[in-house]
Amino acid sequence: MAKLALDNAEWLSSLSEPLKNDIESIMTQRLPSEGDCLLKEGEIIDRFIIVEAGTLIRTKSTDANGPLPLDELGAGKVTGFLHVVGHHDDDMAFANVIAGKDAKVWIVRGEEFRAITENPQHTTEMMNLLTRLLRKASKIVRATLNETGVRVGRSREGTGRTIKIMCYDTTSWVRENFEPQIEKFNNEGKDLKLQMDYTSDRLDVKTAKYAAGYDAVCLFVNDNPDTSALWVLSMGGVKFIAMRCAGFDRVDTKAAKALGLSVARVPAYSPYAVAEHAISLLMAVNRKIHIASVRVKMANFSLDSGLLGMDIHGKTVAVMGTGKIGQILCKIISGFGVNLLAYDVFESDEVKNLGGTYVSKEEIYKQADVIFLMMPLLPATTHTINEDVLPMLKKGVILINTSRGGLIDTNALISGLHSGIIGGCGLDVYENEGEYFFQDYSSKSIKDERLVAMLGNNRIVMTAHQAFFTKEAIDKIVSTTVENFYNFASGLRGSDLPNSVC
Repeated sequence: MAKLALDNAEWLSSLSEPLKNDIESIMTQRLPSEGDCLLKEGEIIDRFIIVEAGTLIRTKSTDANGPLPLDELGAGKVTGFLHVVGHHDDDMAFANVIAGKDAKVWIVRGEEFRAITENPQHTTEMMNLLTRLLRKASKIVRATLNETGVRVGRSREGTGRTIKIMCYDTTSWVRENFEPQIEKFNNEGKDLKLQMDYTSDRLDVKTAKYAAGYDAVCLFVNDNPDTSALWVLSMGGVKFIAMRCAGFDRVDTKAAKALGLSVARVPAYSPYAVAEHAISLLMAVNRKIHIASVRVKMANFSLDSGLLGMDIHGKTVAVMGTGKIGQILCKIISGFGVNLLAYDVFESDEVKNLGGTYVSKEEIYKQADVIFLMMPLLPATTHTINEDVLPMLKKGVILINTSRGGLIDTNALISGLHSGIIGGCGLDVYENEGEYFFQDYSSKSIKDERLVAMLGNNRIVMTAHQAFFTKEAIDKIVSTTVENFYNFASGLRGSDLPNSVC
């Protein structure tokens, strides 16, 4: 049975029969119960484990909510082997190894294995095996990096430390703004240089390997730093994640903490940019600017009810979410002479001083002619506008969302527009935007039927997450992100980072 397990085990199956026979003589079978811990995170690794049947589950300990699952090892997998071969007295387990259902494993003690490989013939064979593994791994890394245009082995002149950064989801504006700022930073004479490489691919579990050998990654709103991707980043040596945006709802912060990854963001860039864009959307929807522009360019200068809007002056306008951006929006919209309503769990004195009145959500639905959604996306705010809310809304209400797409249930929005309950909608975000926004689909097929339905509805004005996109905002995003890299390089970690997420 032990011999069969060896014959089916990764890495070990290619060993010679004499070496396999010697390893077989020191293998001990275990039939652990589901949930048994075979190797504890942080303990010295003095054995490797071969899975004959069932599964083993690798987990990271967390300070709350139980262990964090990383991956599963099925039949033929081996864990701890390279640690045993490259033995160090302080070589500790990165994760817990927990028995899954119907696990059948073989244990090989490190001391006994190393005694076997002292045989000169076996030593040579093990060196050949490790060389093959190293070559395979290095080829994979080089091929992956070359595939994405990353330059490998590049060095910089001068002395001092270099922080290597992989920037994901790179578009033209990212390079155009980061490259001169990083060059300026590197020329300031600090004992630190930043080296940023770029890939247009978004971060996920498959592309996380691009960052192997890097110290940090730079991410944007539609990257996907979930548990699996974060683990790959961590295993590749990444220690820091810099979000070049304010939102971090896609970051699995629990996993990041467990894996020892620090995460920082840009908490504020230009709140005026987003607030002003929201006003632009309102005026475009209300005064049918998008329709009028197309008509005029086609030499149609006629007026009809299809272009009819309303005065914003004197209308009831509600702002749901009165953080920094929401407060600026309230200040701008109050200049129109509106009846200002507001909703937030934390009431703002500034909004009250503008004449705003805080009321319940239900009261807003009942009274508002215009509703601005300016809230963060949280479990409590997800699908704030949904099918149940539609009957409560004032007929003909205009909705504006420049915050997070998930605040609106898209099916409810489409239904409300068709029924006439919702008179128009201005969107800079969409709940399923990740696959499409920041990419050119003009010559491709869009498979998302709801997105297609919205694009074809002339009562919707949609922009592709560009509310933040002003010169002032980009300057702030870049400078704060570079500052975050510097703070990390200075030794700050976790909550000690000025713009820390975790």
